[in-house]
Amino acid sequence: MSTLSKDLIRQIIADGALSNPKDIGEYLKDMFKDVIQEMLEQELALELGYQKGDSRNKTTDNRRNGYSKKTVKSQFGNLELDVPRDRN
Repeated sequence: MSTLSKDLIRQIIADGALSNPKDIGEYLKDMFKDVIQEMLEQELALELGYQKGDSRNKTTDNRRNGYSKKTVKSQFGNLELDVPRDRN
């Protein structure tokens, strides 16, 4: 599994985005949320058999139907996620 490169970490610090432990925690929380969100998007894409915006490869009547908001408890605190929905 890949990690952030040291050069990228140095750049983030140089930009002033991470100046104390609280900033690091918030950065990790945001990154964790982004990963979970993308996993939900890809799970639906696998279920439907096509990526969002690629209706040419659509082989089912099932389709995307917006999002629902969910709060998930994690080791980083509560995360607000937009869970993709589908419709038959």
